[in-house]
Amino acid sequence: MSEGVNRQEAIPALLADHKSALIVTGLAGSAKDIGALTEDGDHTFTMAGAMGGATAMGLGLALAQPDRKVIVVTGDGELLMNVSSLATVAVAKAPNLSIVCVDNGHYQETGNQASHTSRGVDLGAIAAGSGIKTCRTVTTMAEVEDARSLLAGANDTCFIHLKIDGTPPPVFKRDMDAANVKTRFRKALLGTA
Repeated sequence: MSEGVNRQEAIPALLADHKSALIVTGLAGSAKDIGALTEDGDHTFTMAGAMGGATAMGLGLALAQPDRKVIVVTGDGELLMNVSSLATVAVAKAPNLSIVCVDNGHYQETGNQASHTSRGVDLGAIAAGSGIKTCRTVTTMAEVEDARSLLAGANDTCFIHLKIDGTPPPVFKRDMDAANVKTRFRKALLGTA
């Protein structure tokens, strides 16, 4: 995919106000993006081994914690695995939930095979068609600031379709110990382990 923004510039700009949010990531690239941005912060839950589950987990978290901002950051391949979760998100109407789909048009983690989004599938249109009213597609750095403001100020479910170029995610060795990730996230969420 040649159109789009550099992920290593766009994601930190888009999520500049991340510290007060709870963040759930998809696998691979999006987990590295957020792990590097937050330094594997306690307020982030990076998924591993559960492809397709980030949006559903984020929705459950948003419904359980209505006073906390929840941001799901996932890739196109991961979201395609469970695209029907967008319909459930739209019906649930969690006003504190935002989804950022980092779309490079490839299954980067498994060998960079072309995903359906490189062949015309538009996840932003699917989100809007599912009933999510606040949707934006971002293809230039000039559009990132508007999307950042939308994420920060949204009082309705929000979907940002971030189209990125072929830039790889940052090199980051995230914590792959699922028990440790769960414990530190739970402590950030509830104040106890």
